[in-house]
Amino acid sequence: MVLDRIQRENDIKQLDEKELEPLAEEIRAFLIEHISKTGGHLASNLGVVELTMALHLSFTLPEDKIIWDVGHQCYTHKLLTGRRDGFENLRQYGGMSGFPKGQESDSDCFDTGHSSTSVSAGLGFAQARELTGGHYYVVSVIGDGALTGGLAYEALNNASRMKTNFIIVLNDNNMSISENVGGMNRYLSSLRTADAYMDLKDGVVNSLSKIPVYGERMVNRIRRAKSGIKQLLVPGMFFEQMGILYIGPVDGTNIRSMTKAFAEAKRVRGPVIVHVLTKKGNGYLPAERHPARFHGTEPFDVETGLLLEKRTKAHYTDVVSTVMKKMGERNPKVVAITAAMADGTGISGFARRFPKRFFDVGIAEEHAVTFASGLAKAGLIPVFAVYSSFLQRAYDQILHDVCLQQLPVVFLIDRAGIVGGDGATHQGIFDLSYLTSIPGMTVMAPKNQWELSDMIKYAIAFGAPIAVRYPKGEAYDGLGDFRSPIEAGCAEVIYEESEIALFALGSMVQTAEQVRTRLKEAGHQVSLVNARFAAPLDEACIRRLAQNHRMIVTMEENVSRGGMGEHVAAFLARERLKVRHLAVALPDQFVEHGCVSKLKEVLKIDADSVVSGICAELGTGQEEEE
Repeated sequence: MVLDRIQRENDIKQLDEKELEPLAEEIRAFLIEHISKTGGHLASNLGVVELTMALHLSFTLPEDKIIWDVGHQCYTHKLLTGRRDGFENLRQYGGMSGFPKGQESDSDCFDTGHSSTSVSAGLGFAQARELTGGHYYVVSVIGDGALTGGLAYEALNNASRMKTNFIIVLNDNNMSISENVGGMNRYLSSLRTADAYMDLKDGVVNSLSKIPVYGERMVNRIRRAKSGIKQLLVPGMFFEQMGILYIGPVDGTNIRSMTKAFAEAKRVRGPVIVHVLTKKGNGYLPAERHPARFHGTEPFDVETGLLLEKRTKAHYTDVVSTVMKKMGERNPKVVAITAAMADGTGISGFARRFPKRFFDVGIAEEHAVTFASGLAKAGLIPVFAVYSSFLQRAYDQILHDVCLQQLPVVFLIDRAGIVGGDGATHQGIFDLSYLTSIPGMTVMAPKNQWELSDMIKYAIAFGAPIAVRYPKGEAYDGLGDFRSPIEAGCAEVIYEESEIALFALGSMVQTAEQVRTRLKEAGHQVSLVNARFAAPLDEACIRRLAQNHRMIVTMEENVSRGGMGEHVAAFLARERLKVRHLAVALPDQFVEHGCVSKLKEVLKIDADSVVSGICAELGTGQEEEE
């Protein structure tokens, strides 16, 4: 196999040109085989096999810098830099990350995970190169979906002032996760189909080149002209009008064409965009037909493309889908917003039922929040469904545009808590901290699937800023007999006894139920309270628990700093309530990739760890009293 000869970076340059096509086929077969077992990002990686090979042929790593936007398409890059063995444990605890990681290889020059960042980071490298006298090339690879994000335009605006080489590769597959939307997508479509321009340009250049003496001069003058053929025949020429040279479109399956384009780009004194056309899922028919489903996939059967484990229970996104359709039918003022994640957040059903009341703004969370503010100010009830880790980008807009004006925007925060294989950039473990820091923001979390349904309905009728956060995956169906009406800022007492009070929020109620069972088996009297609200806290309930219990144990799937536990501790101190308090939360650190259950065990928020922590705390207290 040709792939066997790739042991480290730059080995691809030792291959004959005739070996490149077999290598691409072997890489695809390798990725399909391994991702079918471990899960991971398949469609995006299959689409950039030849593009990645062309980059590695054209540049020298790690001296040259390649920055991958988002980074979930870096699997071929990892293979070509000698990390083949790492795919056995891809995205598993202690194994190789599914994203670029500098700690894995010097060829991963910048850790990524969120969209629209590569041009900004690349521009930083390019400017640093000029300041330090470096001589390396800088290449930022960005997808057309990422160009719906405002950060990319801020970077392009600044990059246009560069006077030295900076290469931007536009990986254009007409997809982000869902199909791309907006004006940039229409613009790129015009570039993709600008065959008339390409044919005419080639014809003019070939004809002029045949003219003795003056022909070549005329060709060079046309190439240098700012108002040349491109501006006349390609609509807008957005990039060149910004001062960024445009090369393309280039066939993303043709390695020779791409290496030629990159060679031309390397000669440019200034910023240059190489527009490469790729196809998401290329080479694996199920992924070509269903690129969104194979964007991030669980283990699957290679022959059929079907998942190996079928869903047996409803997921939290299924609950969102069902309830949002019902609320759309009941209230014509309800509108739904997503940032390129209609399927992932469960909003696609609402979109199909009420297309005029559904807005996909692309990868633009900041815009989504302020857009929602305008909708709310005009009398509608906007519901923004978004992943926890992506909402971080819009903190200022939540604070300034929503909460300052007390507008009725509903945030449905999916993937809150530990999400697993995607790792540090995707763990939703900070939202309680940053949301509860904002005055006027109400934050809720459901204990099970029925409470999520009730909370969405409550939030839509609430009339002020409100967030509902819930975890990834199967919806908990326990404690179904406990469904008391939701009241503003009120917790739900499930079991009331004495000695130990478990005050748990959201997903941790299920864990608290397991903890309670084990503590009772050990002879303890244990109350279980579903906090429901992280902001505002049910202070009356906490005061009562402090008066009637020896210990309060707060439980949350969020970092401890700024989390519910800190707020409870502050209340207990402020009120001078004499009760032992144990805060169960995630450590104040970034959490790497791995199985969710394994990560909870390592981070000591699983039932066994909580029971051990409580028993240790009680033992210490008993010794002091004796």
